[in-house]
Amino acid sequence: MPLLILVIVILLFGIPLLVSAIKIVKEYEKIVVFRLGRLKGAKGPGFVLVFPFIDTFTKVDLRVITVDVPRQEVITRDNVSVTVDAVVYYRVVDPVSAIMRVANYHYAVSLLGQTVLRDVLGQADLDDLLQRRDELNKRISAILDEMTVPWGIKITAVTIKSVELPEEMTRAMAKQAEAERWRRARIIEAEGERQASQILGEAARIYEEHPVALRLRELQTLIEVAREKSLVVVTETSSQLGRLIAAERAMREQEKRLGE
Repeated sequence: MPLLILVIVILLFGIPLLVSAIKIVKEYEKIVVFRLGRLKGAKGPGFVLVFPFIDTFTKVDLRVITVDVPRQEVITRDNVSVTVDAVVYYRVVDPVSAIMRVANYHYAVSLLGQTVLRDVLGQADLDDLLQRRDELNKRISAILDEMTVPWGIKITAVTIKSVELPEEMTRAMAKQAEAERWRRARIIEAEGERQASQILGEAARIYEEHPVALRLRELQTLIEVAREKSLVVVTETSSQLGRLIAAERAMREQEKRLGE
């Protein structure tokens, strides 16, 4: 009878305790185990045995985690107020340090990202913020990575998502871009005029040396103009040609009168 009671007690209490002690840790996870408050280390992945009422554990995800840095009001080095938001990508490389060195590493990385973002962008000009964003991303990432190494965290990347400018600055930049385009257009037009004048000067010298070429060009121009029937072209030889035509018509009229 006492043996039966012992077996029943073991079945009632032993099996549930054994089941609760068995933990299955996924491939991308680690658990940091504390036994009676003392650190036992990181375990996993796979089958892990944790003693109930004696051991406590904290699960740590080893995958890349994304932190959306809230919008930050930043004043650049050239005294322009902008609103910037960014994304920080990190992963835990040392689960024990991430649990032992900082209370909440995810929250700490988020606040640290906000602080470093304001500090770095505050030392940059607006033009650098708009045109050299990749360099700023690398600089922020390097600073964050250096500061989070003791926490067992690796910063993989930092990306500035958007930069919002004041409305007055947006209009000023639009005017600047328009003025720059007008400047380029005028330079291109002036360059075209200069090249055209050089080519015309060379052509004039050739026509001066070869008058027949100038006559041939004149005849070619007349052929092109003759395609438009509504146009009348008067040249130096038009008066002679007109007299010949008038003489021919007068001779035909005289012959017609004699025939009558």
